[in-house]
Amino acid sequence: MDLGSMDPLVEAILISFDESGNIDLGLKSQAVAYCQQIRENPTICRICIEKLRSCMFPQVRFWCLQTLHEVIRVNYSLMGSDEKDYVRNSVLSISFSKDAIVGILGAGAPAFIKNKLAQVIVSFIYFEYPGIWSSVFLDFLQNLNRGTDVIDMFCRILNVLDDELISLDYPRSPEEVAVSTRVKDSMRQQCVSQIVRAWYDTVTLHRDTEPELCSLVLDTMSRYISWIDIGLVANDAFVPLLFDLILLEGLSAQLRCSAAACISAIVLKRMDPQAKLSLLESLQIGRVFGLITSDDPELVSGVAVLLRDYTMEVLECLKRATTEESRSQSVKLLDEVLPSVFYIIQKYEADSGFSIVQLLSSYVSTLKGVPSLNDKELHNIGQILEVIRSQIRYDPAYRDNLDSMDKIGIEEEVQMTDYRKDFLVLLRGVGRVAPDFTLMFIRNALISAVSSSLDRNVEEVEAALSLFYAIGESQNEDLLRCEEGLLSELVPMLLSTRFPCHSHRLVALVYLDIVTRYIKFVQVNIQYISMVLAVFLDERGIHHPNGNVSQRASYLFMRVVKLLKSNLVPFIETILQGLQDAIVRFTNIDYMSKAFTGSEDGSHIFEAIGMLIGMEDVPMEKQSGYLSSLLTPLCQQVASLLSTSKVDREDESVKLAIIQQIIMAINALSKGFSERLVTARRPAIGHMFKKTMDILLEVLVVYPHIEPLRNKVVSFVHRMVDTLGESVFPYLPKALEQLLTESEPAEMVRFLMLINQLICKFNTSVQDIVEEVFPVIAGRFSHMIPMDAVLSGPGTNTEVFRELQELQKIFYTFLHVITMHGLSSVFLSPKGIGFLDQLVQLLLHTSCNHSDPLIRKACVQIFTRLIKDWCIGPHEEKVPGFQKFVIETFATNCCLYSVLDKSFEFRDANTLLLFGEIVLVQKVMYEKFGDDFLIHFVSRGFPTAHCPQNLAEQYCQKLQVLEVVPSLFPVHCEQGKHYNIPDHAYFLDNIHSWMFLKLDDILIKMFTS
Repeated sequence: MDLGSMDPLVEAILISFDESGNIDLGLKSQAVAYCQQIRENPTICRICIEKLRSCMFPQVRFWCLQTLHEVIRVNYSLMGSDEKDYVRNSVLSISFSKDAIVGILGAGAPAFIKNKLAQVIVSFIYFEYPGIWSSVFLDFLQNLNRGTDVIDMFCRILNVLDDELISLDYPRSPEEVAVSTRVKDSMRQQCVSQIVRAWYDTVTLHRDTEPELCSLVLDTMSRYISWIDIGLVANDAFVPLLFDLILLEGLSAQLRCSAAACISAIVLKRMDPQAKLSLLESLQIGRVFGLITSDDPELVSGVAVLLRDYTMEVLECLKRATTEESRSQSVKLLDEVLPSVFYIIQKYEADSGFSIVQLLSSYVSTLKGVPSLNDKELHNIGQILEVIRSQIRYDPAYRDNLDSMDKIGIEEEVQMTDYRKDFLVLLRGVGRVAPDFTLMFIRNALISAVSSSLDRNVEEVEAALSLFYAIGESQNEDLLRCEEGLLSELVPMLLSTRFPCHSHRLVALVYLDIVTRYIKFVQVNIQYISMVLAVFLDERGIHHPNGNVSQRASYLFMRVVKLLKSNLVPFIETILQGLQDAIVRFTNIDYMSKAFTGSEDGSHIFEAIGMLIGMEDVPMEKQSGYLSSLLTPLCQQVASLLSTSKVDREDESVKLAIIQQIIMAINALSKGFSERLVTARRPAIGHMFKKTMDILLEVLVVYPHIEPLRNKVVSFVHRMVDTLGESVFPYLPKALEQLLTESEPAEMVRFLMLINQLICKFNTSVQDIVEEVFPVIAGRFSHMIPMDAVLSGPGTNTEVFRELQELQKIFYTFLHVITMHGLSSVFLSPKGIGFLDQLVQLLLHTSCNHSDPLIRKACVQIFTRLIKDWCIGPHEEKVPGFQKFVIETFATNCCLYSVLDKSFEFRDANTLLLFGEIVLVQKVMYEKFGDDFLIHFVSRGFPTAHCPQNLAEQYCQKLQVLEVVPSLFPVHCEQGKHYNIPDHAYFLDNIHSWMFLKLDDILIKMFTS
């Protein structure tokens, strides 16, 4: 490799570090490879030391130090003692030699070189202190008089030692923890007091001339205070020095903050509560209170952290106080510091380092259980509430963005929602210790917000309302229903208030949420119902100019109706009049209108109306009139749209969207009517829904291939099945016929869900319908998903495969529902018998091989039911050959071989459920077939599985007396391991079946992972 006249290694290092972009990539790769080749040289340590002494390029020096650090860290145990001595003495010499200092540690030397040299030395400390290199710290202490560069280097070594070994801020391995303990113990015995003295002397000597060096020394000191003797620093020498540095205005903010960090470290030192309390009191922290008004933000930030730490420690002493004296002492210190803490929080932007919520929550926790708060505590609570209110307030700069919900507004709302979480948790904690005071604060905040200046009105009102909403979560049920107290004043005040900024989206939304949250108060105080209705029916709710607010109001109004329900009967006329224009949007929309939005928020309005007029408390004549006035225009509009000829594509899409919207509205409306009402009590109501069903089913005829419309009609049919009961039967053939015109997997899933609902609700009453559709369903399923189709594993995570997986799952549910609801004769009907053999083979294959244990379980349950239905006795059967198939094929393959397969994992809960069904079906087969099953199962199956004869005989004896009950017994397997089977499955009681005993290698493999 030709690298010219320069030293090849130096040139290679310079090329590899070059970031100018002027070096050819191929040449750079060669340089990197050459450097790596040199790294593998057995004499690499000597090469690096020589380059450190002779070469002035920072890149080369850094590479050499980095290489030394890596060699020591990774290959220390492989290094010879001579090599270790050479490297150790060399780096120490570099650190102290006056010639070397000029080059490596001088004022112009890069910090990354110094830090890397510190890492090399710390690597030696890791392995050699105190055993081999016991004098490392003393060596530096004795040379500190060589100048500030050595002091700087010593601080860097101590900092790196803390970062890489001592500090608990990083996860450590057990080995690192042991080394850390060894190093700290040795330093305590040997040199800590001398190091502390050196810190003191350095700061005292250089505070005026070298503020940056003194700041570095104090930063290092703050790291070590947590584990050294506190008396070394918390004394009459160091503490006054530190406070002098903090308070002296002529010093740099960096140095003053470093001194404050040392006081914080002293404050945070772990010790006995009483000793800590004495320490805190001796610090006379009030000396720094005046600094929080400084114009220097860096200094204020440093003092703020000190006051935070001090306050947290005082609170901890208060929590752990065991005597009245120590409690009084803690409260006194707390009362002194809290005003400054509150000032900092309210005056300056809070950062994550200040931990506002943690500090204030800690204070609130000290008040729990206090029977009555005194004036000072209530004042502090008020300060905390004011902090919460100010912190959750939006910035007025984003007001328009938040109203229009543009990208900036959305981001701001998401950030604020996340930021508020902890503050609102704090609010609820405050509400628990001072409930009345908190509500009074919120009341005053609302009054103040209403009268605030226009430039802050939106944010003030929204913050006050958010407080009221959040505190409601901590209010118990009895308080919400109470007719007295502050809530009885707050809720009516809220309902009657018209905020000037109510048109803003944020204010309107939180206002509606509050009304909904406190609706239980209105349930008791029904005199306010009219006020609640006014909120939702005027421009504050459903008629709000902002579409998002109107949509949210519709949903919340539906929830309110659901809660108040019978109390709203006298107001039905008022409600319908107030919603008339909303209803008109659905009954008189010109489908050619280009202004149509397709919004679905109207469904909530119709659901609310349905719940209102669907109550039996409503007189029949009025109920019929209300329903007719709603259904008739909607149905007429659908009929009109269906009868008109097709128009251009754009107008046709609007037309379809209107039909979809109307179907959804009718569906929502019907939710309020019970089956008893429309079929038994007031059949005229049911007749209206039947007429509606006639019209809506026509949609499937006119638009058989429009999926969104089909989905809405299917949803409506589901609803009518629940509402009309058996009177829906005459309409099912037409509906099912149209729904079967589509054969896509997703369409088949929706169709099967409808059929399953019919079977589950009506049982054998729908046998004729099921007999008609079963052959079609079975044929399409076998065409879409062959029995050997693989729907799981690599390459199946696509939308197509997910649809097929869902279809397969719902099809087995369909078969399960048929058998479990007394309809297994459907499989034997003239139209279904042709699929019987294919069906039985599919169930067998799935019960033995499917990857989902729950689907296999369902198939086993199907077989269990078919055996009960079709096999009357040992020699009587409804289906010729079925008994033979069950005994010779199903029993051995599903109940034996599939269980022995290595994929049968007994440690899986779902697999245990499957196994329980397998045990159960064996019992059922024995009850139905007697010895025919038992003899074949034991004589043909067990020998194939290499089961010993004595265990086969034991199995026969136990099965004959078996009662299937929940049990818990150990599974024995390889190396004596025990796996307990949970009692939620069905298992053999008090029996160690041969499948659970140690047999030959085949069975051992079965039960091991």
